[in-house]
Amino acid sequence: MHAPDTEYDADDNFANFADGLGAEDGIDEDAGTEQLVWQLLLLVNPGDEETALQQFGQYQDATADAGEDEIEPAWLLKDIIDWKSGFQVQDDDAAAFVESITELVSRWNLDIDWGVEDPTDDEFLADADTVALVRIAHDALRTHGYTLWLWETGTDTTAGWITLGRDDEAMRAIAPALGIEVRTGAG
Repeated sequence: MHAPDTEYDADDNFANFADGLGAEDGIDEDAGTEQLVWQLLLLVNPGDEETALQQFGQYQDATADAGEDEIEPAWLLKDIIDWKSGFQVQDDDAAAFVESITELVSRWNLDIDWGVEDPTDDEFLADADTVALVRIAHDALRTHGYTLWLWETGTDTTAGWITLGRDDEAMRAIAPALGIEVRTGAG
């Protein structure tokens, strides 16, 4: 397992990530998928390069025998980061959404105020709307400098991850280059 030659520097705010991939013109068309995957993993694991490196190794192992055309990075990455650095839950499963976001933000010792004393209460969850919960989580995370991202899966699921707010532009460049349509949880 090895990381790409280009190192992430938290101080440069991705201004020059991966040899110019963050330039004003957008992603370098010649950037390899592996290089883009590495950058995405750094984004979804803020301050945790060790986890990003482990996930990158899993990506490399999973793609070792596959041709470039056989790989769908979004779906492979979803499986690799699920419940560690990302989430995917059924659209109507408010309980799973609350549980997954609570698990993810615990990495930074954060708690989300869901507007109720007990967000695991069956009565609350029975009436909860996942779209409204996404907005609550997004707004709460923004106050701590994070952004909740949603991946448009084209399925009946809500999927995404959390990054540092300062890396919003980098996410807007990297995800589409990997064929991942994203938007923030703001709506």
